Amino acid sequence: MQTFDIIIIGGGAAGFFSAINIVEKNPRLKVAILERGKECLSKVKVSGGGRCNVTHACFVPNDLVKFYPRGEKELKGPFHQFCSGDTIEWFEKHGVELKIEEDGRMFPITDSSQTIIDCFEKAVHELGIKVFTSQSVQSLFHEGRVWKVETQKEQFQAEKIVLATGSNPKIWELLHQLGHTIVPPVPSLFTFNIKDVRIKDLMGVSTEVFVKVKNSKLAASGPLLITHWGMSGPAILRLSAWGARELFDKNYQFSIQINWLKDQSFEDVMEMLQDLKLENAKKNIDKFCPFAFPKRLWENILIAASITLETKWADLNKKQLQKLAEELTVATYQVNGKSTFKEEFVTAGGIDLKEINFKTMQSKILPHVFFAGEILNIDAITGGFNFQNAWTGGFILAENI
Repeated sequence: MQTFDIIIIGGGAAGFFSAINIVEKNPRLKVAILERGKECLSKVKVSGGGRCNVTHACFVPNDLVKFYPRGEKELKGPFHQFCSGDTIEWFEKHGVELKIEEDGRMFPITDSSQTIIDCFEKAVHELGIKVFTSQSVQSLFHEGRVWKVETQKEQFQAEKIVLATGSNPKIWELLHQLGHTIVPPVPSLFTFNIKDVRIKDLMGVSTEVFVKVKNSKLAASGPLLITHWGMSGPAILRLSAWGARELFDKNYQFSIQINWLKDQSFEDVMEMLQDLKLENAKKNIDKFCPFAFPKRLWENILIAASITLETKWADLNKKQLQKLAEELTVATYQVNGKSTFKEEFVTAGGIDLKEINFKTMQSKILPHVFFAGEILNIDAITGGFNFQNAWTGGFILAENI
């Protein structure tokens, strides 16, 4: 039986950040990290396409919480204690400089996730934190003043436990047996599978849109990317995050409506097309795209509106103009299934937030048990927000443990 003051279960971003902050604040504490995989920080390695999207350049807590479909209300207090600016400062103190990209995402200036991994591993080594890999937790129970942790290999005990295991069904089940409520997990952050002749051969085309799920309140604006399996990009990912449960309930079979002109109404576009008809009477309709999206998309929309590409603007009849305005502003596409967005596998679900004290990140149900990261029913859209939740939780529990 190996004895420690604190055992951290989970060797990912939240686990390492928690461990480092705990020992930096309390150097005498004996701390261990237990990781079920053969290596730690594997999700950090692949995040942001291997560059590690550390956080987001949103520095106001009340604005930052808006990026969390689940956890918005609960994270307000924590973000006032440790926000994106604190993350930048923390990493700078540990030798890692971050940079801001145009869309607000923040990466190490090396553009390599290995920089973050090296930073964590160096700190853990210097602070004397023990790291045990290939340790899959089989049971967790409280005995007297200590927690006993049994893995498939050995036994550990500690007065306090930090759980930072992400979306791990086995750990959720153990916590459920100990009295915690688990909100059933469903995928978040996914792309839409759409087979439609209108977007065939347009892989790689990206444009700003307004998109909504029909017969639902779900809607989003932003860039949409056409892929070989359907649609992706920030607008679609936002829908998938905010609609994680609703779209799961629909078994990922639903219709979306796209306005390719973002905020122009059908009536506005009808008027615009009639003006274009007068101004370009003798020109072929396919020769120039009058809107700010790629010409290939324009051609496919014309075909969808039953307009041949050689048609002159003057020859367009009212029915064709109406159909074209419809395809531009209220086009309906059928979604049949989802695909994972790159390696960014994010789950909605986890420990019910009502059972957590967000001033300390401590369980209200179990003595001396703390949580950080995606083990909780907190998730965010893509852009560094899920990592920010991990850093904030790890910092706060380290202050209070």
